[in-house]
Amino acid sequence: MPITKTKVKTERGETINLRASQRQKLLIDRAAEALGRSRSDFMLDTACREAESILLDRRYFFLSQDEFKKFAAMLDRPPRDNPKLRRLLQTIAPWDR
Repeated sequence: MPITKTKVKTERGETINLRASQRQKLLIDRAAEALGRSRSDFMLDTACREAESILLDRRYFFLSQDEFKKFAAMLDRPPRDNPKLRRLLQTIAPWDR
């Protein structure tokens, strides 16, 4: 029995324009063709994957055991007195007034 690929249809209402050299376009086209994808699908998927990777790198980070101990110690220390922060936290939020 043949395997059928099911493509998830997503609504695309936004346009992204960019300029590329002929060499870049040919490279992108070759890669897209190698995967059996259109240029647009290939570029959008690749750009989104890279964007997610960059954003995740800013959320998650790895530390050595020694670095983690230092980091945990900083988190465990009581905070310094911060009168401005204290005043902010004691202020009633506008939506609670």
